[in-house]
Amino acid sequence: MKEYFAPSELIINEDGSVFHLHLKPEQLADKVILVGDPGRVALVASHFDNKECEVESREFKTITGSYKGKRITVTSTGIGCDNIDIVMNELDALANIDFDTRYEKENLKSLELVRIGTCGGLQPYTPVGTFICSEISVGFDGLLNFYEGRNAVCDLPLERALLNHLGWSGNMCSPAPYAIHANEEMVERIAGKDMVRGITVACGGFFGPQGRKLRVPLADPHQNEKIESFEYDGRKITNFEMESSALAGLSRLMGHKATTVCMVIANRVAKEANTGYKNQIDDLIKLVLERI
Repeated sequence: MKEYFAPSELIINEDGSVFHLHLKPEQLADKVILVGDPGRVALVASHFDNKECEVESREFKTITGSYKGKRITVTSTGIGCDNIDIVMNELDALANIDFDTRYEKENLKSLELVRIGTCGGLQPYTPVGTFICSEISVGFDGLLNFYEGRNAVCDLPLERALLNHLGWSGNMCSPAPYAIHANEEMVERIAGKDMVRGITVACGGFFGPQGRKLRVPLADPHQNEKIESFEYDGRKITNFEMESSALAGLSRLMGHKATTVCMVIANRVAKEANTGYKNQIDDLIKLVLERI
């Protein structure tokens, strides 16, 4: 028997749109590009051949249109894995729950999702301007630990190796990281031969969780050095960002295909940053539009 979703669990607005995104099921394409900045939605959509709809609510802005015959939705998520939890659950509801009956649909749909973002590089070979595709994402945010089936989709040996390397085993004050592999086919198609592939750490904040110290001292001043030196199965941790783990993990649990690609705008090893990156992020957007 298909599951029924009560009004308290799936909140539908009076106009038939989902609560936060304000999207209606017919406005969602099967191919979805996610960006953090609402302003970047218009940049992605500027390449569309036509636009069907434009919807905005809070930090969530959406445009659905077509690019070279492909119907694509671009949605902004805002910053952080908590926002990805909202966006992914509502996109999945739009695709796989009948809003009239509130029952799961008979035939479930698998979406293709690519997050385009910015990140901090953690290796000498990921200087400012590098495009990185997240083959594996490690979540320091704890989001996936609230969902059943988490262990079945996670790389448990990698998690254990990282916990031991960081000295977090048995420390009640430390996060419980989860490690998720992105969809292999999506990685091959989106990364192609011109992006670095590696392990991405998604942090629960921009400052302390990523080893930045301003006026408040860090619990572990050597955390970034440990992260940079970690190696597992020939892979190193290539970059920090704040959303990839929730996207990869929830997509696995929901039956969608997803990966994250980011442009390095700060290299933590070289201690350099570039805030004038907008033209180069457009190059990454064009690559994703061609390959999604």
